[in-house]
This record gives sequence, structure tokens and C-alpha cells, in this order.
Amino acid sequence: MPTERTSAGDPARTLQLLWRDASPDRRRGPRRGLSIDAVVAAATAVADAEGLDAVTMRRVAQELGVVPMTLYTYVPGKSELLDLMLDAAYARMPRTDTSGQPWRRRVTAIAEENKALFERHPWAATVSTARPPLGPGLMAKYEHELSALDGLGLGDVEMDDCLTHLLMFVQTCARAAAEARAVRNDGAMSDQQWWEANAPLLARVLDEKSYPRAVRVGAAAGAAHGSAYDPEHAYAFGLQRVLDAFAALIDRNEGAGAH
Repeated sequence: MPTERTSAGDPARTLQLLWRDASPDRRRGPRRGLSIDAVVAAATAVADAEGLDAVTMRRVAQELGVVPMTLYTYVPGKSELLDLMLDAAYARMPRTDTSGQPWRRRVTAIAEENKALFERHPWAATVSTARPPLGPGLMAKYEHELSALDGLGLGDVEMDDCLTHLLMFVQTCARAAAEARAVRNDGAMSDQQWWEANAPLLARVLDEKSYPRAVRVGAAAGAAHGSAYDPEHAYAFGLQRVLDAFAALIDRNEGAGAH
């Protein structure tokens, strides 16, 4: 489960910061000319390298070479800072121009853009955005992503539903991929070595007569992927199923329109 969530701070102050509206008087800041953007960049660098747990006001202040109280001139606390970090990451996302291309290719591009976001910023995949940070980065991202679903005969709510489903799928895959990387990085043995070490015991306890399907399918999947779970395969397979579901919805709407 996500350990952090967006929009957990003061709503009015957060929106002011996201849109740089009525931002703190620069005369109150330190003479070295610190800015909100500098604070966000420093916090993002810490999160990219060490994860969100490492992001504290004290740690970010150390990275910037200022005392912790200085940061509160710009950002009230970590909750607001997280919103700023995520919205800035959204703003920097490359946006593929897929105008005129088939809808499957357009939607695939949106999935790939978000997959790349989570690979650049693994911490972002761990954050709950049930209450999204409504900043300029998010709004530009939302506008761009909806364009992939526009003109397909979907209602406005259906467009939002499809996009939400797609992004949840990508985020879930990103979390699973991060967990798989952590296991490989932290473990003393590779997946193949782990399976080889457990093979003798598994051979004794897994009776093919008691678990015929589990043994057969598990062996086939393990041989195909080289482990019990292959993040890239799971993403590629799942994305095609998401697209197939969208196709069924689009076809149904087109059929209803024909009558």
C-alpha cells in the first residue's frame, strides 16, 4: 500500500504554491536567492536516490546548504513539498505527438510515458493520488492524455474512466517492477539461483497428482520467463488486455450509435 499521499497538506496553501500564486515574499528569503523550484529540485534528487522516506525538511536543507527553518519560508512542510515534487515531475514529462495515429498507438504512448516517469522517479509510483495535486503539471498531463481517447465515441466520464484504469495499471506494474528490482538488489542470489536452491525441496513436496495444473503451468511460466515473475512481460501482456477492453467499449458504443 502507498505510504504517502498527495493533497495531505493545507489545500489553499498548496494550490497557491502549485500555481505560484501569492508565493512567499522573496525579501523574506535568504540572501543566496533560494527559490521554491530549488527546494523542489533538491527534494526530488534525494527521493530519486534514496526514496521518499529520506526526504525531510532537515535533509533537503542540508542538500541546499541552509538551516531547516529557511525552507519553511518557501514550503510549509513535507506534505506540500510532495505535491510540488510530483507536479514538477509531471510538468517535465515528454509528451509524444501521436496526432493522426491509430488510437491503440496513442494510448500505448500514454502508457509508455507514465512507465518512463516511474522509472525516472520510482518514488512516484508509491504515492497515492486519490486526491491529486491540481497543479499546472497535472493539468497539462491530463489534457495531453485525454487527447489519446478523444474522438472515439466515448462519453466524457468514459474517457476519464479509461484513462484512470490505464494509469492505475501502469502504476501497479511500476510498483511490482520496483519490488522485483529490490529483491534482486538486496538478495544474495539471483532468481535462477533461488529456484535452483529450492528445486530439490519443491520436487519432493509438489505432487503432480495433487496439483496437476499448478505444477504444469508454473513450470511452463518459469521456463518462459526465467523466474516466477517477469515485470516487462507482465506489463506488455497486461497493456494489450487493457487495450482490448477499451476496444470492446469503443465497439459497443459505435454499435449503439448505429441504431
